[in-house]
Amino acid sequence: MSKIYDVVILGAGPAGLAAGLYAGRSRLSTLIVEKGKDGGQIAITDEIENYPGQTVEGESGPSLIERMTQQCEKFGVERVSDVINDVVLEGDVKKLISAKGEYCAKTVIIATGAFSRPIGCKNEKEFMGKGVSYCATCDANFFEDFEVYVVGGGDSAVEEAMYLTKFARKVTVIHRRDELRAAKSIQEKAFKNDKLFFMWDSVVEEVNGDGILSSMTVKNVKTGELTTIEADEDDGMFGVFGFIGTLPNSKIFEGKGVELDERGYIPTDADMHTNIPGVFAAGDIRVKSLRQVVTAAADGAIAATQCEKYIGEME
Repeated sequence: MSKIYDVVILGAGPAGLAAGLYAGRSRLSTLIVEKGKDGGQIAITDEIENYPGQTVEGESGPSLIERMTQQCEKFGVERVSDVINDVVLEGDVKKLISAKGEYCAKTVIIATGAFSRPIGCKNEKEFMGKGVSYCATCDANFFEDFEVYVVGGGDSAVEEAMYLTKFARKVTVIHRRDELRAAKSIQEKAFKNDKLFFMWDSVVEEVNGDGILSSMTVKNVKTGELTTIEADEDDGMFGVFGFIGTLPNSKIFEGKGVELDERGYIPTDADMHTNIPGVFAAGDIRVKSLRQVVTAAADGAIAATQCEKYIGEME
């Protein structure tokens, strides 16, 4: 059998890295499995202002995550880049199975996070990376001096829209309601930005173009009126960024014994216990009221501490 770790953590976002830090510091043999880049969604966040203890002058997602990763390394946390495609979570030894092999552990912390919800318009997939994006910090520079549209009305949508005004000559927020859901402090900044405009009571029905996004149809949800927006003739294209919430990365756990809610998030108690003994969930994958870096890190710390307690009771 493969090495049996005390803790295997699935995901290296803020929750997974915080869990790794606490588990490693507690001298538990710990492995973090991550299929992509450390940080999850925060790795593509340009500016963080509300993480306690961050550098006051300014903090980016990547800079914060880099320090978290280094802390895990300091305390001997092992790392592997791999894609898990099956899990066996019942019993004393849990297994995470990939094409490369198996990772076995006494406890598992699920910290797989969530991903951007699609806009839901016709032809969306065809224009991903060709005008449609879900990451302002990744793609903003491609739209220097172009027009850009942002779909959504919550905190992230408005914050990303303001960020895009640093690059685009005009940014229009398309929101299905007649007022924003973003925090009042964020709204105040947005309404003062002279490059930011708003299209109320509207949804994107369809995106089009000849290989690159240059046209879109927007529907007014109150009147049913359809409006076609064409790219400026000199530009030949424009950008559409979707920020309408997230969906959990939980498909792998369907039918595997872990309780999921109707949206696919994992319910836990206050100590991150799932319904399976020795299996914990932390961060954005969990049913919770606030999905922020600070709450993800707290979840990870609690989950790792509970792993230590669980292992102690096993012995």
